[in-house]
Amino acid sequence: MIGRLEERDPDEHHRVATPLELFVDLASVIAIAAAAAGLHHALAEAHYLEGLLVFLITFFAIWIAWLNYTWFASAFDDDSVSFKLATFVFLSGSLVMAAGVTEFTHSRLIRVMVIGYVIMRLAMAYLWFSAAKGSARYRATCLRYGWSILAVQVYWVVLGLFLWEWAPPMLVLFAVGAVLELIIPFWSERAGMTPWHRHHIIERYGLLTIIVLGETLLSTSFALRETFDAGEVDVALIRLAASAAIITFAMWWVYFTREDSVQGREPWRIFTWGYGHIPIFAGAAAVGAGVAAAIDMQTHHAHAPLAAGHWAIAIAVAVYLVGLTIAREAFNLTGANRFILLAGALLSLATPLLPWPMESLATLMVATAAIRTILAKNDPKVVASFA
Repeated sequence: MIGRLEERDPDEHHRVATPLELFVDLASVIAIAAAAAGLHHALAEAHYLEGLLVFLITFFAIWIAWLNYTWFASAFDDDSVSFKLATFVFLSGSLVMAAGVTEFTHSRLIRVMVIGYVIMRLAMAYLWFSAAKGSARYRATCLRYGWSILAVQVYWVVLGLFLWEWAPPMLVLFAVGAVLELIIPFWSERAGMTPWHRHHIIERYGLLTIIVLGETLLSTSFALRETFDAGEVDVALIRLAASAAIITFAMWWVYFTREDSVQGREPWRIFTWGYGHIPIFAGAAAVGAGVAAAIDMQTHHAHAPLAAGHWAIAIAVAVYLVGLTIAREAFNLTGANRFILLAGALLSLATPLLPWPMESLATLMVATAAIRTILAKNDPKVVASFA
């Protein structure tokens, strides 16, 4: 029996993330950590291209499921038993998918991951149908979401359970499925934009960013542990850990700025901001994987050279900064200020060529964050937003 969910007020005061939403974030990060671990081991074994493709596939599946739940909850989470039970089903699917990520990473079999993903998406279809039943105003939008999600799941079941093999044609078919998933919100919201809460959504994205950045700090702690366990001071490892920590702090600094990251409710602006976080989240997760791989390389537990770790971290940082430029800077700042982070991204790609790659990247990130803060403080758009 389908429940009945009512819409929430998009201008509700003091709207914050709920404990249940944080629970969903935790489950999602377990899957993201599994994907990052796969990338870490691929880098260490010098399987660069294959490891990147596996990471992108797994990360996309995790991200698109989290995205749809997050925006739905912002608009229709009425704290009912029906909503909570459907969320628990969603969480169960996330755990199955996390287990499938590990299998996919090692054997390229995608069946378990697809099963977990489909469980999550069926839970979302149920939630959208429940919202359609309880909200006459947004019924058409909710029905579009529900039926289109079900249709695409048929595609994934056929592809993942009956056709899948690790070959270029299957990768193309996966890309087709990914495009279909991205189209669903565009098509559905054309029937009427759901009543999501702006400050709540900003907080939700920020919380996931913090958790993903925490993966890099975890890798940094591993570097320090390697030093202490060895019984002697490994200066090179300490330098790597210190640089990684500073880079992570600077990544946090450039994300959490004084102005709201998304302003207004125009569909084109919202979709740019929402989808623009794909490289932000993926880049942040990849930095952690790169740091973990660099530790293996530094301690001679990898087949790849240390330079590969430096390149992986620099590229991941660049992707992160480009994502921020697309999602926020191009809209919130004016003139040359819009390209401060883009300039930092381009310069970061040169740091692996320098004598002190990690230290150079850490210095560059701190400088980028400081310059962005100083210039944005007096930017006309930022000043106007606080007027």
